[in-house]
Amino acid sequence: MPWYIKTEQFRGPAQDMREHLAAHRRWVRQQRQQGQVMVSGYLVDGHGQPGGGGLLILQADTYGAALALVQQDPMILSGCVDWRLQGWTPVVGDLSLLPQQSLL
Repeated sequence: MPWYIKTEQFRGPAQDMREHLAAHRRWVRQQRQQGQVMVSGYLVDGHGQPGGGGLLILQADTYGAALALVQQDPMILSGCVDWRLQGWTPVVGDLSLLPQQSLL
């Protein structure tokens, strides 16, 4: 199944988005519990500090299916991020996802 990556950049300070970030984490957990292959996290700067954005990696049958799914993300629905969805084709190496219970 194809891979897709959603990158996002916060439109404001992270502390102003706590409610939306919490809703996003709940949404990702729910998607994973329903069998969706998905990993989410935040981007950090060179000092390990949150850098004002995030990354979501997921599998979907088509770009349209991936787009329909990420458009349900509370971070997008809230309008608090600029985002981009792209297909991703791994070429070298294997992608091993962490066990579901260790994420979020």
